[in-house]
Amino acid sequence: MSTPAFTLTAGPVAASPRVLAALGAQIEYDYDPIFLERFRATQRKVAQIFRTEGDVVIMQGEAVLGLEAAALGVVTPETTVLNLVNGVYSKWFGERLARQGATVIEHAVPYDSAVDPADVEALLRAHPEVGVVAVCHCETPSGTLNPIAEIGPLAHAAGALVICDVVSSLGGTDVRVDEWGLDLCVAGPQKCLASAPGLSMVTVSERAWQAMRENPAAPRRAYASLLDWQSAWEEEGRFPYTPSVTDIVGLEAACDEVLQTGLEAVIARHEHAARAARAGIRAGGLRPWASSEEIAASCVTSIALPDGVEEAQLRTLCRDRYGVVISGAQGELVGKLVRIGHMGIASTSLYPLVGVAAVVGAMGDLGVPVDVGAASAATLAALTGAPAAASAR
Repeated sequence: MSTPAFTLTAGPVAASPRVLAALGAQIEYDYDPIFLERFRATQRKVAQIFRTEGDVVIMQGEAVLGLEAAALGVVTPETTVLNLVNGVYSKWFGERLARQGATVIEHAVPYDSAVDPADVEALLRAHPEVGVVAVCHCETPSGTLNPIAEIGPLAHAAGALVICDVVSSLGGTDVRVDEWGLDLCVAGPQKCLASAPGLSMVTVSERAWQAMRENPAAPRRAYASLLDWQSAWEEEGRFPYTPSVTDIVGLEAACDEVLQTGLEAVIARHEHAARAARAGIRAGGLRPWASSEEIAASCVTSIALPDGVEEAQLRTLCRDRYGVVISGAQGELVGKLVRIGHMGIASTSLYPLVGVAAVVGAMGDLGVPVDVGAASAATLAALTGAPAAASAR
């Protein structure tokens, strides 16, 4: 089987030549002064992208490790958590909290929608016992975005900590940890930053550190211990276990690309690519999954599958006939949608056009009444700012 020409997935995503070169560099000793300074520098650069003056912990495991560490650190069997659900990731996180013994109040909305801050405010008034609010910024499996800029301050006003999953949104959508009051914010490098999977980047507020210190059940001498990282690295300058040195080098290169281009410009590029893709999908006769343009994610475009179209067959056609790898759905959304990623280099140049043309073309191959010409023209027009010509099909 040949390697596809384009990887336009929801992560892991294709890396730039600069990041690939960094990942291929000679492996460094973790206590060499060069690597020690690299690790500190990478923390500072990650903090800039998170827009935080607070602590950043880089854990050596995929982002699920960071989310579990956050939950284990501040959630106890006595904790009441308001879990905001608009997709499979937030649903799964609530199940994880319940297994941990927490009392979970679930507020769920349809998976093509976003959480309304007014509902959050009302729930917090009705449940003053809530100690933690959990929210996923971008539900990547459904391509929807929650208004964490409004939810975070509401939680803080109610005296609750905020655990926020920004795994796929960081670097492609505005995230302001300090301004929005996000106490524990977790991201991964394999999404919009476009480096290798294998790390968790976790921001920790002083309120969150204090909650962990006061939690007798918070893990210590454990792989998922944030407190171990604070005491070992921040206080003693040593690692609690061997860090993934190669992944750190790749992450630093990815951060350098973002910061040298300009964070605002990179975010705008992702938003522009996603808008163009959605315009093309609609012009081609298909429907974006997100219920409105306002809540559609900038890192991925989810497309509702017409009746009779099988997800696996469509994705196979995109890969084998058009050389384009796209993502399917997850959880209860399997069979209902497919996704085009706009992360990292996939948000540049004509990548959105390639993704739209492949998906709409494959739909046509399967007998769906679509218009490939109109889809391509609309995508290109949105990318370039030119008016779309009428399709000849």
